[in-house]
Amino acid sequence: METPKSRTAEIRALARTDEPRALAQLSTLLSELFSISPKNLAINHDQYSLNSLNGFFEADGKAYFFKFHQEEGEEAMTGEYYRADILARAGLPVDQPVMMSVLPGEQILVYARRSDPRFSDVLRGLDLQSDAEAQAEAVAAEAELNDRLLAVYRETLHPITADQARAEPINRLFFERMIEPATRRPPGGRYRDFYIGQSFRFPGVSLDWERFSTARVSINGQAYRDTFGALFTRAAERLNPIHLASAGGVVAHGDAHNANVWFARRAEGGAALSFFDPAFAGEHVPALLAEAKATFHNIFAHPFWLYDPREAAQRYSASAVYRDGVLLLETDWDLSPVRQALLETKAERLWRPLLALLKSRNMLPEDWRETLKLALSLCPTLVMNLRAGAASHNEISSAIAFSVAMQMGSEPLGDGDRLSRFLDAVTPG
Repeated sequence: METPKSRTAEIRALARTDEPRALAQLSTLLSELFSISPKNLAINHDQYSLNSLNGFFEADGKAYFFKFHQEEGEEAMTGEYYRADILARAGLPVDQPVMMSVLPGEQILVYARRSDPRFSDVLRGLDLQSDAEAQAEAVAAEAELNDRLLAVYRETLHPITADQARAEPINRLFFERMIEPATRRPPGGRYRDFYIGQSFRFPGVSLDWERFSTARVSINGQAYRDTFGALFTRAAERLNPIHLASAGGVVAHGDAHNANVWFARRAEGGAALSFFDPAFAGEHVPALLAEAKATFHNIFAHPFWLYDPREAAQRYSASAVYRDGVLLLETDWDLSPVRQALLETKAERLWRPLLALLKSRNMLPEDWRETLKLALSLCPTLVMNLRAGAASHNEISSAIAFSVAMQMGSEPLGDGDRLSRFLDAVTPG
């Protein structure tokens, strides 16, 4: 028998097709969970709310912001979201909710409404228009946050068991999007639903799954070791949580993309960053996964191609050719200056010292690089359907998307690419 949908799943689905009904059900949910009478309830539609729902309401004369994450098939999954106190106890800057429900299928956080922008909005402005002073302020805030993260990782790094690794909610962002929940075997979930048996349209060529998944790939003249099919297969094996315990665990947010980060200017100058929506926070987060989402979604997902496909198609070009079993992709997309600066900061202030820490404690697996690359490759491919015409993506943004996903997951066969140089630079010793 199929498991009934949770109330949050129903509301998230309705928000896309029947907003008045979604608001009515959401009002009832908030009323029942928190014994309040929400007024002026509004759903916030933004490009970052891919797997969540957020918005605003008022109650008893106060203004609030709500957010909940909802995963397909979560009713059959184990564990819970929103162990919100974990990060605060570890000393990380995190906005604490004023109301919280962790009931299965009704997990939702309510915060006092803030006027601060999200860090994602600040950085998007810098993608659109470069500003040296504002960029320096943003990068300094990022560096300070990375220093605090590293301090917590040093303090909390500890051996974990396979069972502890498996129980962490962060697996819902990676392995559990590739499997059938009932059998815990691939192919399933978004991997199957988004890609297997589907068609892939790029400027100049259209491929079925068989040809797409088995094609050798070249991007801007750089050949790569793996096919897309091989990347998915290896990711489903290597990111199975039973294989992730060897690098130990840390206290981590786990999903710290910058739409989950507040940007607050200090009165004395500069800015400070703080987390919210700790849907995947944990005490035993596998160390190699802890910063994967933040590294990809705050750097390589920008500018524009993942969250603003229409904007990407106006700003960039792409072409594709399929010949003799080889998919040749060409694109002029690149990181913006602020994203490149963030990448350098993430390398210097977090990844290099974290990997050195793991090595010094004999907790750095030989295949750490492959594990991290496979996690980075799943960040875009499983966060949304990247096929042109399937959801928001067009042929140009889809070509960019799969080019980036291949660069994340596979090793280049030639002189290297940006990610391989980044990993070379942070490799201990």
